[in-house]
Amino acid sequence: MKTNKSYTKRIRVTRKGKLVARKAGQNHFNAKASGAERRGKRGSVTIALTKAVKRRFLPASGAK
Repeated sequence: MKTNKSYTKRIRVTRKGKLVARKAGQNHFNAKASGAERRGKRGSVTIALTKAVKRRFLPASGAK
């Protein structure tokens, strides 16, 4: 089965197999936000996907 490329462009797999992605809501409309709010959006978050979703969208990624 092929890897879903839209998933792989948004998710990064760490060495230990965790899935990391950008936080939502940081692309635009940030001019009105305070500096602390903008800094808080910069980080990444870990994602928990079910085995069925990993098998379907990320079969050869090494995600655990």
